Amino acid sequence: MQIIAYPTVPHPPKLRPAPSGRAWMDALPEAYGYRCLPLTMANAMGWEICSPVAFEAVWNGGASKNDIAISSNDQGLLPTTHFGSGILTFHVGYLFRTEPGIGLMAQGPVNRPKDAIQALSGLIETDWSTYTFTMNWMFTRPDTPIRFERDEPFCHVFPVDPAVMEAVAPVVAPFESDAETHKRHADWSKSRNTFNADLLNPESRARSQKWQKDYYRGFHPDGEQGPEHHRTKLRLKPFAMNYKAPVEGGDKEE
Repeated sequence: MQIIAYPTVPHPPKLRPAPSGRAWMDALPEAYGYRCLPLTMANAMGWEICSPVAFEAVWNGGASKNDIAISSNDQGLLPTTHFGSGILTFHVGYLFRTEPGIGLMAQGPVNRPKDAIQALSGLIETDWSTYTFTMNWMFTRPDTPIRFERDEPFCHVFPVDPAVMEAVAPVVAPFESDAETHKRHADWSKSRNTFNADLLNPESRARSQKWQKDYYRGFHPDGEQGPEHHRTKLRLKPFAMNYKAPVEGGDKEE
C-alpha cells in the first residue's frame, strides 16, 4: 500500500512516523505508562503532521472569527480562524492520495492531551478527492491561552478501509459460548488478583517483577505462546522525500 503526499505550499509542514514515546509518559514514576502495550502501540499507529511555527492562541468565548487571537514570532504556515465559534483551523499543506477504496483518517495526535482545546476528527476519501482538508481544533475553555511549539504535531493520519468497517457484523454473545477464551480469561483474572495482592508483600516475586508481562510478551495466561503476528513495536516508514522545497525568492540559475 502506498500513500502519496503532494505539497500544496512552498514549505509544507514536517511529516513523520508517530513515535511511541510521550513526554508525559517519560515523567511518570518509573515511566510505568510504557508497560501498557496497547497505549504505546496506539501512539505509533500512523504519521504526524507537525506545526512549522511556534504560536499561541486564545479564544474569548465568542462566535466570530475575530474572537480567536493568534500570535507568533515565527514566519510560516500559521493556523487560521476560518469557521469561528472557537474553532482553530490548520492547513495541512498537502493533498494526500491513497489507493482505491482506502481513505485517510485525520485526527488529533494520539495520547497527547492538551488543556483547553480538543482536536476534531475527519475521514477523507483520499483515493479520488482533489480537495485538500483542514485539521480543526475546538477550544473548550475561553480566555485560556494555548500554545503549540515548532514541530509539535497537530494532526495524526492513518489509512482506513470504510468497506471493511461496513462489512463488520458485530454481535454480543454469552461468554460461555467460547469455552477456551472464557477459561483463559478466568485464569488471567485469578492470577491478576493474586499478583496485585502479592504486590503488598515486599518479599514476594510479584514485588520484584513489578508488573505482569504475559500480554506484553505475547503469552496466554497458561504460558502458551500467542500468535506469531504479536507485536511490541510498530515500525512505520517515513515519507520518502521525492520533493525539494523551492528556494526563498525563487529558483536561480547558476
